[in-house]
Amino acid sequence: MSRVNLAIIGGGLVGASLALALQAGAKARGWKIVLIEPFAPGDSFQPSYDARSSALSFGARQIYQRLDLWQAISRRAEPIKQIHVSDRGRFSTARLSAMEEGVPALGYVVENAWLGQCLWQGLDKDVISWRCPAEVTRLEPLEGGYRLTLNDETTLECDLAVLADGGRSGLREQLGIGVRNRPYDQSALIANITPSEAHGGMAFERFTDDGPMALLPLPENRCALVWTRQGMDAQRLAALDERSFLSELQGVFGYRLGTLRQVGARHLYPLSLVEAEEQVRPHLVVLGNAAHSLHPIAGQGFNLSLRDAQALADALLGSERAPGDFTVLQAYRERQRLDQNLTVGFSDQVTRLFGSKLPLLSVGRNLGLLGLDLLPPAKRWFARQAMGLGVRPDA
Repeated sequence: MSRVNLAIIGGGLVGASLALALQAGAKARGWKIVLIEPFAPGDSFQPSYDARSSALSFGARQIYQRLDLWQAISRRAEPIKQIHVSDRGRFSTARLSAMEEGVPALGYVVENAWLGQCLWQGLDKDVISWRCPAEVTRLEPLEGGYRLTLNDETTLECDLAVLADGGRSGLREQLGIGVRNRPYDQSALIANITPSEAHGGMAFERFTDDGPMALLPLPENRCALVWTRQGMDAQRLAALDERSFLSELQGVFGYRLGTLRQVGARHLYPLSLVEAEEQVRPHLVVLGNAAHSLHPIAGQGFNLSLRDAQALADALLGSERAPGDFTVLQAYRERQRLDQNLTVGFSDQVTRLFGSKLPLLSVGRNLGLLGLDLLPPAKRWFARQAMGLGVRPDA
């Protein structure tokens, strides 16, 4: 039976980012790390009109620069130069500008396949080994670590197991880690859109009585659409023919980007705020969507998970103790508690406030947007939160 120092269960964007944040320090210490992932990454990037994307905050760019990956990622990263926030049918809007904030971009939109390719190619095979395709079917605590049983019946022991296997983590449930689940009674409709006019690096956040939507800039003048609607209505929209769908979307979004000409494949995802009741145990960390799954409209979920991954790597490499030491893991959890609470609260409150049909809340959010555009301190706070810089010590 083989043993490693760290087993990262889930080799997606969060798990691979953690491995990259650890690998230089792990090499110096002689640590062995294994990434266990059910789906093998492709050998090369294949452009696709329908590629799923992630919005990276400016703070995420800083993390990837620190890992010497940003130059590669930036080749297909579309900068967000401005964010236009509006409330349908009301007069107020708010505008955030990279120029006003003194940064090259407020954030970036990157196709997940490209981001994954950059991460996987950056892994040092002398430090990080792959078990892929492979799946952990059982996780058992041991004295000084965990034993993992894989779907090929092989076993592996580790000092620290990191659960980064997604929001529906079966291993989290197997270990008896409860979750707080607050449904939004909405589904997110995800698709790529091509408008007739150039997006110019503008991202749009538009709130309506039927749910919020976002249009984010992509390369080749595409836009990534995130449209949240009530469950049955979301299914209706997903089933419409292309012309009818674009007509309905145009009616809600308007003509800020001219005529909406093309829509790609549409996908639906039921939405809930999910938080694990435990994120650390001796020799165990819960990370990424397994730890917290947020509403996508504010674009905070992956960026928070990336900050968690960097903080965990810093905590492990900043200690002389073994990787699974509980005091080290507790220190990591305490360091990230404020960031998580503020980010989860920000995302949740924005979603609930702007999704409400109550007249008093509608008036309040309308005035709030107006105040946000007129009051520089409030606007700067909002911008820094959106950029993933809101809880930095130098913020």
